This record gives sequence, C-alpha cells and structure tokens, in this order.
Amino acid sequence: MAQNDTTARIAHVFSGTCVHSTPRAAVEILENCVLGVDDEGKIAFIEKDKDLVSLSKIWGFETSDIKQLGQTEFLMPGMVDTHIHASQYSYAGTALDLPLLEWLNTYTFPVEAKYKDLDFANNVYTKVVRRTLKNGTTTACYFATIHTDASLLLGELADKFGQRALVGKVCMDCNSAVPQYKESPSECKVETDRFIKELLKKEYPNVKPVVTPRFALSCSASLLSELGEIANNNKLHIQSHISENKEEVELVKTLFPGCKSYTDVYLKHNLLTDRTVMAHGCHLTDEELEIFHETGSAISHCPNSNISICSGMLNVRNVLKHKVKLGLGTDVAGGYSPSMLDAMRRTLDTSKTLTIQDPQHQTLTFEEVFRLATLGGSEALSLDEQIGNFVVGKDFDALRVNVCVPDGPIDLFPGEGPKVILEKFLNLGDDRNITEVYVAGRQVVPFPEP
Repeated sequence: MAQNDTTARIAHVFSGTCVHSTPRAAVEILENCVLGVDDEGKIAFIEKDKDLVSLSKIWGFETSDIKQLGQTEFLMPGMVDTHIHASQYSYAGTALDLPLLEWLNTYTFPVEAKYKDLDFANNVYTKVVRRTLKNGTTTACYFATIHTDASLLLGELADKFGQRALVGKVCMDCNSAVPQYKESPSECKVETDRFIKELLKKEYPNVKPVVTPRFALSCSASLLSELGEIANNNKLHIQSHISENKEEVELVKTLFPGCKSYTDVYLKHNLLTDRTVMAHGCHLTDEELEIFHETGSAISHCPNSNISICSGMLNVRNVLKHKVKLGLGTDVAGGYSPSMLDAMRRTLDTSKTLTIQDPQHQTLTFEEVFRLATLGGSEALSLDEQIGNFVVGKDFDALRVNVCVPDGPIDLFPGEGPKVILEKFLNLGDDRNITEVYVAGRQVVPFPEP
C-alpha cells in the first residue's frame, strides 16, 4: 500500500486506526495503521502493523513527528456535501412551513436577492464555510445566487479557509415572484461566462466553478441550451434540481410539453453528463434512472430537506440498484442542518420509513450511508480519483475524530471496538468530536488564530 518515492517529503504521519470505504467494502477498518502525507498534500503511504523506525528510515521522517491517535480516536475521509445553498444559510433552522414552490417565492428568492450587497454576502458566506468545515465537510458543492461578484466572493472564502468547493452562480430567467431576482437570458450568459472566466483565472487549487441552472421551472429552454453549451465547451461540472416534489414535476410537464419526462428536459439541453449532479430525484421513474446511469449523471440525496418541506422520500436502494452515482447533501436551508452527520442520520431514517411502508424494502445500513457521505459523494462529483478514501496518491482530505472529548455527546463502555466507536460517532457525534480537519494535506480546523 505504499509507493516508495523517497523524493517526496513527508509532511504528516499518523499512527492508529483509519476508517474508510472502498468499492468493495462499505466500511474498512485499518487498525495499527501508519499513514503518511507528503508535502503536496497527497497520501504517500498506508501501512498496517509496520515497524515505525524502519518506515521512518524509508520515508525520511522523524519518529518524534508521528501523530499518535488515541484508543478513542480514528481518521476518516472528509465528508462531501453534494448539494448546499450557501446563500440560504442565514435562515437555516427556520421557514420550514411551506411546500417547495411557495417556500421559494416566500422565503428563498427575497433572501437571495440581498446578495447584491457584498457586505451581507461576506457575512453569511464566511459563516457557512466555517460552519461546514467545522462539521467535517471538506468538499462542498455550493449554490450561490444570480450575483456574479458575490459568487466569486464565495469562491474566495472557500479558498481562504481551505475548503474544497464547487461554486455555482445561479442562473434563472423566469418564474420568480421577486421581479428583481432573475436575469434575461443574455445577461445570464454574459454573467455566467464572466463568473467562470474570473474564478478560473484565480487558479485556486481546490475551488472550481459549476454551471448552475436553478431548475427547469426557472429557466427558459433557450437558457438551458446556452448553459449546456457553456458547460460542455469548458468541460465543467453542472448542478441543478430534479423531481423534488410532485407539483413541480407536473408543472415541468406543462412547460416542456415536447419532453417525455423531467429528466428528458435536461437530456435534450445537454445538461446530463458524467460531471452532472442533480439534487433530490424523489419522484424519478425507473426509466429516468436508466438515463442517469447511461449518461453517468449523479443524484444528491437530501433527506432532511425532503422531509422538512414535505417533498417526498427518495428510495436510495432503488437508485443504487440502477447503478446511478449517489451522494448526500444537506440542502441548507430546505434542510435545517449544515452537518453531514445529520444527512447520514436522516438518510437512515428515510430508509427505515420506506421499510415500515414496505417490509420487502431492504433498509440501508449505517456502513452504506458512511460510504455515501464520503466515497459516494466523491463519485457523485466525479472527484473520486482525487478524494473519497485513503488510497495512495489521492489527496489527504480527512477528519481526526475523538469520540471521548471533554463534555462531549458520547459515552463509551468497556469492550467497545472501533466499529462500535464509529457507529456511535455517526449516530451521536457532533463537531466537538471532530478535533482536526485536513484538506489536501493542509490542516484547516482548528482555524488559525486571526
């Protein structure tokens, strides 16, 4: 499990328990493991039950530099939030009393219109990046707003705090109840081009643009076509929403009568690629899931939001059966929590509810959900060659977890091994248990002193 390239300088060495997922194993626990990270932030070696002194000679590090994990600690891959609205963070935890379309017009669009004010944007975006990092989200796929400069600011802040991020300037040219919160198709094209060009020009190592039509209801056919062209010409990621609630699905049929399904709308406008992630998908048919599989497009499962605004319940087991890439999302602020631990818990709750409704349904396991929040999220964002688990050559995006922090939320008892410790963290833990966060080898939490 090591590549003996002695030219690499080792920046970090950890000794203890590592937990991650592989394509074959939903949870793989490596006890007595030694993991080395080079000065480029990549995993240089992973060895099990190896003599530390001989390893230090091979790789040129001092044994005194080793970070020894305690009995109640482990390393796990950073969590990947495949769908979060950074611009909605200011009202997270409130405004959960309306269905989707009323919710957007009553709460969301009026708040998002405020991001023309860069001071307002800076305040909210600083807080959401810090909060998600503290909660262990090393990669976030963000919706911003229609405002180019504020969206660029979100990219700047993600880079400043060290988060890996896909940042999307939202595109919408119709069906907004807030007149000032939409653009003409030509404005949207010009501003999207400017956003992409300026963000790429910054050359942030871990922050990239994502083409972001809000959803089919707020975009004209001509705008969807323009965005498909922009994304494909620049080989960029694409994000949007699909089949979140039944009313939305019916309206899409009315607005796009020439399309066979909601999925067909995006397919016809060249927006379904192997770099596409679509949020929700609660009401997709099997035929639509087949199109997702064929195009390599992914679904972001956002269970907190799906329940909180009564949209529906995604049958994750059925999505996986169709071999569709799937990750988890918090969908702040339709989802009230910015924590991916919450996303995992709500994923299990939804799966168990489906089993209550149909005893033949095969309930997801906590191990499978752990994989969805880490490796699954990296696959959904087509970043799995770079992040998602502990494989030599991948970037070291990781959390150091301690389930026994002072005044923490978890109690342990004699004889509980690493798998029990992991399960307790996933079900009971919070940001207090995440003592260190690394992105591409850089320690980003605890935050440096200002």
